[in-house]
Amino acid sequence: MSPAPDRPFPGRRKRQRGAPDPRGRAASTMATQAKRRRVAGPVGGGDADPDPVVGFLSWCRQVGLELSPKVRRRGCGRARRGRRPALTGRSPVQVAVSRQGTVAGYGMVARESVQPGELLFAVPRAALLSQHTCSIGGLLERERGALQSQSGWVPLLLALLHELQAPASPWSPYFALWPELGRLEHPMFWPEEERRRLLQGTGVPEAVEKDLANIRSEYHSIVLPFMEAHPDLFSPRVRSLELYRQLVALVMAYSFQEPLEEEEDEKEPNSPLMVPAADILNHLANHNANLEYSPNCLRMVATQPIPKGHEIFNTYGQMANWQLIHMYGFVEPYPDNTDDTADIQMVTVREAALQGTKAEAERLLLYERWDFLCKLEMVGEEGAFVIGREEVLTEEELTSTLKVLCMPAEEFREFKEKDGRGDDKREEDSLTITNIPNLKASWKQLLRDSVLLTLQTYATDLKSEQDLLSNKEVYTKLSWREQQALQVRYGQKMILHQLLELTS
Repeated sequence: MSPAPDRPFPGRRKRQRGAPDPRGRAASTMATQAKRRRVAGPVGGGDADPDPVVGFLSWCRQVGLELSPKVRRRGCGRARRGRRPALTGRSPVQVAVSRQGTVAGYGMVARESVQPGELLFAVPRAALLSQHTCSIGGLLERERGALQSQSGWVPLLLALLHELQAPASPWSPYFALWPELGRLEHPMFWPEEERRRLLQGTGVPEAVEKDLANIRSEYHSIVLPFMEAHPDLFSPRVRSLELYRQLVALVMAYSFQEPLEEEEDEKEPNSPLMVPAADILNHLANHNANLEYSPNCLRMVATQPIPKGHEIFNTYGQMANWQLIHMYGFVEPYPDNTDDTADIQMVTVREAALQGTKAEAERLLLYERWDFLCKLEMVGEEGAFVIGREEVLTEEELTSTLKVLCMPAEEFREFKEKDGRGDDKREEDSLTITNIPNLKASWKQLLRDSVLLTLQTYATDLKSEQDLLSNKEVYTKLSWREQQALQVRYGQKMILHQLLELTS
């Protein structure tokens, strides 16, 4: 598994949906975001438009959110598949609304052919929902110090809690397109037994447990005291850990984070934003649109030709399937997610190396080597080496680890005395996938042993997964969660078995 993010519950790091993530990559035509329905539960309130898309499009015009005449919004759903409701917008050639034509939930479809560089829509910054634009923005700013947290999300979450209960919130038409909070499909909402049984070995159960612990801590130590201190702004019906957990999942899946400029890389990441219209687009690795940031607005621009009638896709970042299901509640079926990854825990490599020691002196020397790698910041107790289908994403770390753990004792002493300096990387030691068969025998054996130990963490073997996937009748009888979890497990195991072949 990949190590759980340092933040209590992960957002898209430095994103724009579409910003690269060094730990994995993107998604799929089969991507199944939770169906977007009207927000249900204690925060619903008010008489919503019977067709939330119509109300949302009207709101877009009011706030100056410009939609290209070449695109139309759609939402899919069996109840209305094939039905074509009345056109909305300024004329029949502007924006048409129906519930068909997208891979999941609401989406956006090209009404005419679109060329690269064409503007699809522009969202004025005044229409963004953030801790700064909400109606309690001044209060959140004044009490900023008391709202600091590891996640950095508390101010936005408090803004959402306030706006959701406000009958006259200017964002009400936008909320109507949100998924039903009680039906989000993130694994944090699965029963613990089911989550562990289906996702054992993938890294997801451990990441979710960290999320849930930090959500509870953040809610009880920061969020609830703040709401209780301002009872005029937060009604009792929104003072709920369960509602807070649902909003965390929604922000995890639907928010954006404006990237820092290159010269600002050392600064804290920007606070998350809710971006109406942009978060309607579904996700695909080979996406055909991208969000651009400018001082006055956020612009969704086509990056590839989009034929008439085709869906417009953004990308949520470079992510493996385990990250997609953890953060968004869907995965990309194998083999579509070409950027899927498998992780080998760093401590698993240490364990594999320990298997080859016989005397106590050898064990002590191995721990000395490990401590030195820790000093070089190449390994850590909770870190992982990340392997993609075509590259090792943590090549420097894994190369250094194999080198130090496998080098002769005398060579290690000299290497340590030099603090690891002056050791130039040799081409024959390259950990590109194609070069792995050419590695030193000791390196290949340690890597192979580490893969075998990693495969033991799963409850099932590759053959069992292949049998399920190849039998369409059996596969279709699996529950949705079982299918999603199977895709995560299978993709990881295929990468690990590729390593076995390369190191044999």
